[in-house]
Amino acid sequence: MRSLLFVPGDSPKKLQKGLESAADALIVDLEDSVAIDAKADARAIACEFLKEAALLPRRPRLIVRINALSTGLTEADLDAIMPGAPDAIMLPKAEGGSDLTHLAAKIAVREAEADLPDGSTRIIAIATETGKGVFGLSSYAGASHRLMALTWGAEDLSAELGAETNRLENGQFTDPYRLARSLLLFAASAAQVDAIDTVFTAFRDEAGLRAECLAARRDGFTAKMAIHPAQVATINEVFSPAPEALRRAEAIIALFEANPGLGVVGLDGEMLDRPHLLRAKRLKARADKLRE
Repeated sequence: MRSLLFVPGDSPKKLQKGLESAADALIVDLEDSVAIDAKADARAIACEFLKEAALLPRRPRLIVRINALSTGLTEADLDAIMPGAPDAIMLPKAEGGSDLTHLAAKIAVREAEADLPDGSTRIIAIATETGKGVFGLSSYAGASHRLMALTWGAEDLSAELGAETNRLENGQFTDPYRLARSLLLFAASAAQVDAIDTVFTAFRDEAGLRAECLAARRDGFTAKMAIHPAQVATINEVFSPAPEALRRAEAIIALFEANPGLGVVGLDGEMLDRPHLLRAKRLKARADKLRE
């Protein structure tokens, strides 16, 4: 996945537009974008959407963001949407591996009840939306085989901290959120899952979005969440392996395969060792997944 587009779960019109957006995944939202008195309707609409989209010959991955475990709404969310067989559940305000284990158990019960394959529903955790969550980042590794990615959020975290803003005048994040972003990358690496970058809320600022995508890709993020269909094309472009980068990665892999006894090889005047090989293999693996 390169792009994950948030779509309000209570809007059939916006859900349909999401299907037409070319996003690699849709995040059908039952949380922040749905008013409390619209939650029940949103659950029914979301489940029906999941069932209809599953019949399409080609479709994006379908992820449902449920309400946080602390809200008392999680059980009703899962009861309503699991019969629609979502590809993954997004857990907001996750505070560590114990939350992940708790959610995984709830999902397992409902997979059995809906006659879905055991383990077919994966989990993406938004892991930095609370102060406690930031301190729990090291606990995701090994918490559940369902974990497929970690992502981070700055908006809820800034509200909890009581911050006046989470960005500087130049658009860059202030120090607390830069720290949360960096720690999320380490947590994803420790758990051996993908790191997904947070949303860029100024959806009309294409230049700002592109710059943030490039910085995220540079640092190790493999995808970015979007809040508007207009952001999808830029995100897909930036997070798609460039042809020249892919050719170089394939050349590095081929060199090491041709020289299995060497720890260092030379290419275009540069000495390359095992970390270069690892990066090349990761890039090629991402490109291969996008071709599927």
